[in-house]
Amino acid sequence: MRDPLSALSDAFTAFLFGKVETTRLPVRTSTGQAQAIYLPTAAPGLGDSGVIIGREVYSGKGYIYDPFQLYGQQLPAPHWLVLGESGNGKSALEKTYVLRQLRFRDRQVVVLDAQGEDGVGEWNLIAQELGITPIRLDPTAALNDGIRLNPLDPTITTTGQLALLRTIIEVAMGHGLDERSGFALKVAHAYVNETITDRQPVLMDIVEQLRHPKPESAEAMNVDLDDVRAWGLDVALVLDRLVDGDLRGMFDGPTTIGIDLDAPLIVFDLSHIDRNSIAMPILMAIVGVWLEHTWIRPDRKKRIFLVEEAWHIINSPFVAQLFQRLLKFGRRLGLSFVAVVHHLSDVVDGAAAKEAAAILKMASTRTIYAQKADEARATGKVIGLPRWAVEIIPTLTPGIAVWDVNGNVQVVKHLITEAERPLVFTDRAMTEGSAPDLLPDDVRAAELETEERAARIERQQRLAQSSESTVA
Repeated sequence: MRDPLSALSDAFTAFLFGKVETTRLPVRTSTGQAQAIYLPTAAPGLGDSGVIIGREVYSGKGYIYDPFQLYGQQLPAPHWLVLGESGNGKSALEKTYVLRQLRFRDRQVVVLDAQGEDGVGEWNLIAQELGITPIRLDPTAALNDGIRLNPLDPTITTTGQLALLRTIIEVAMGHGLDERSGFALKVAHAYVNETITDRQPVLMDIVEQLRHPKPESAEAMNVDLDDVRAWGLDVALVLDRLVDGDLRGMFDGPTTIGIDLDAPLIVFDLSHIDRNSIAMPILMAIVGVWLEHTWIRPDRKKRIFLVEEAWHIINSPFVAQLFQRLLKFGRRLGLSFVAVVHHLSDVVDGAAAKEAAAILKMASTRTIYAQKADEARATGKVIGLPRWAVEIIPTLTPGIAVWDVNGNVQVVKHLITEAERPLVFTDRAMTEGSAPDLLPDDVRAAELETEERAARIERQQRLAQSSESTVA
């Protein structure tokens, strides 16, 4: 029972000032109906230091990303995977990202440009704008004093040369070298390096030694000379393709003088190579190892290695193993590897599933543009995206992507400046990375529709995780 004095005091107060409290009938509702009282929220950003990408769709804040700034605190590794169907913005993102990174003086970028039109790669315009000549690897041009990269270049260590030779052969053969073939290659390589000192050894020197091994090569293992010759025959035939086959001219001579490895941007134009031929993974392996031994140095520079059509790397067990080592080694020396792939299924279901999983695990940053619903579900399962993000991916319009930076998942609209637009939206980019040819109002309307749809899906997913409750 209430204290009589308190009751008298409350009555007197009510008489003077009126009733202090009001009585309201209870209202019964559900979390689905009451969601309007909860303001939309977005996850925190990645800080304010680095390269501006665009803006977050939910909060409207600027989205800033730089693996070198985030490494060690928010990122366990600086490597980045970009996924998505053609025509949704991957190419535009890569190009503007590189242009913005190059504003920092301690940045260097190498691009393996596997796409192109009109006889040049799609990075040709950016290279011209920066006063840089792409390194164009073309079998036809190579026969007329074109660019050459020598797998036996003295700047590559002896161990690196042998590893590169093995990889080239294994990629071309489609299986690993057996012990006998590996021994024949090893002794031929050792003999060439020991005896040729007045010039750069070249692949033809290895082929000749495999065809005509020296007696001391057989004596070292106490085997017959004819056996050593037989063991090395298949290896010689594979290497002969680089010397006198469809890849001749690019790797069968001394490295071309004048390749500037100190330039801020180095573009390897591979657009003249058939992307579906065995030549592409061989090229990737040679360029990758050559760069490992000639470009990556402990000079405190931050380096970005961007690879178009990266499934040629991740889908080949032998090339993937080389790049795994490059990624682990390069992490200590400030290397960020950027792999651009259309479909994750291209690699996770391929012959190099184990190696692909290891490389994907190293990529702490994943950017996913629009994909079909089934592909989005498969991608989300492999890389561990939240359910709401998987539901959004098929609805994304060009230029908008889901970013997963070590678990920090955001929906980001990529923004392009007027100065960048002529360099980014080339003829080739219109089919690989540009927005549709819409009027400005239509573009903004499409963006708003995507943003509203994404916000609605996320709210529904979040509310579905809690049970229906009653609000009084």
